[in-house]
Amino acid sequence: MKVAENTVVVIDYTLTNNEGEVIDTSDGAGPLAYLQGFGNIIDGLEEALEGKKAGDKVKASIEPAKAYGERHDEMAQEVPKELFGGVENIELGMQFESETDDGPVMVTVVAITDDMVTVDGNHPLAGVHLNFDVTIREVREATAEELEHGHVHGDGGHHH
Repeated sequence: MKVAENTVVVIDYTLTNNEGEVIDTSDGAGPLAYLQGFGNIIDGLEEALEGKKAGDKVKASIEPAKAYGERHDEMAQEVPKELFGGVENIELGMQFESETDDGPVMVTVVAITDDMVTVDGNHPLAGVHLNFDVTIREVREATAEELEHGHVHGDGGHHH
């Protein structure tokens, strides 16, 4: 069976940036199972795996536009530390949900001074060229329940 819309795909992967640094890997965590065509993974990787089959090894180089988008500098801003009431120790890398005119946005703390905190609303991988090394372990038809829920159930997927 080939990877196509409405199939469950189980993969092993290693993700690196253009400098060769490992950003993420399934090694040690077990394979990733996703539902093709449902936006469970980035568009560029879905496109690279389309039409492949179990046992195939795929190397995919994904531009930011087909991954997490380009960086937008205006999405980083300094805010007064006092807005983080109730948080005793703000640290770099902490994430918070922030209300905006366009709805909630996840922001990451990227800088801290005595009285100001810089938060960034960009995805941490925005603007990054992604390189995937993937081995497809399994391709199968999705169950009716998986299609209804929009995600894989069982090993490597979602557990209700």
